[in-house]
Amino acid sequence: MKPRVLVVDDSAFARTVLARLLRAGNLDVVATARDGADALAKIDELDPDVVTLDLTMPTLDGLGVLRALTGRARPRVIVVSMSSVDTELGAEALALGAIDLVAKPTAFASDRLTEIADELVAKVTAAAEGFRAAAAEPAAPVPVAAATPGNVDLVMIGTSTGGPQALTRLMTALPATLRAPIAMVLHIPVGYTEALAARLDKASALHVVEASEGLELAPGMAVLARAGEHLAIERDHGKLRAHLRNHPNGVFMPSVDELFKSGAAAVGARSLGVVLTGMGDDGLIGARAIAAVHGSLITEAASSCVVYGMPRVVQEAGLGATSIALEAIAEELVRRA
Repeated sequence: MKPRVLVVDDSAFARTVLARLLRAGNLDVVATARDGADALAKIDELDPDVVTLDLTMPTLDGLGVLRALTGRARPRVIVVSMSSVDTELGAEALALGAIDLVAKPTAFASDRLTEIADELVAKVTAAAEGFRAAAAEPAAPVPVAAATPGNVDLVMIGTSTGGPQALTRLMTALPATLRAPIAMVLHIPVGYTEALAARLDKASALHVVEASEGLELAPGMAVLARAGEHLAIERDHGKLRAHLRNHPNGVFMPSVDELFKSGAAAVGARSLGVVLTGMGDDGLIGARAIAAVHGSLITEAASSCVVYGMPRVVQEAGLGATSIALEAIAEELVRRA
């Protein structure tokens, strides 16, 4: 059965183009909605798997829709909006439960919307399939393998679809006394990471900042990679520093692989890589680099993932990664770091 999608946008042209792109990607667009009020009515009537949601709309905006959906497991919401216009709104939308963002290439009614076709179809498909997998496989306790307490000098986290919520839950559960600094990579459109880091900083006991060139990493601190640039960690006279790189590497900038490889080189066996919810396999090469220097790995268990893609490929690679449900990862980080 094809995933069922509701397209919400106040532009009739955008609704038509987005619906066409999704149908061409083998998705069932069950309806479109012109504003938030129309969207909520059609969600109640049609029960779609996924909603693509514009943020700036009359009558009831996208944030109003997300607030109205709070506490509901379905539908999963993907924001389709302009990053240059809606950066703060996008960060708030992620905080309210949207699982991912797709940036429109233009605010104008234009065929340039077709540029996001592949990304949009992939993210909507992953969101729908992830929901169905979670519904088919109820959560079960996952045993935690023994690990030496206090043996970590750097925690590195990689995530994609569903990552903003996962990072929020994890960061807010960690104490300011965490000894090892944290470096994070999230696949997200350019323009959103500064606002997201600021929101995480307000919600967390840790000091959370967007990465900048030469930034020194310290205990009680978490650094979020800047969208559009790789984050590498290097040791400089005994201190760990963030460095930003622009060289292409696969599909993603920033790349989880790039972060993990650099951290493995910087701290060796005292590195810890954590792979949270997300589609694709970014992080697998980096996880191999961590395993090669006898560092440690944690993957989010399927039971708590929005999309069990990135964690699955690391588990299947047989690298000795410990699989832990998201709600238990903070406690494990405290024990190890």
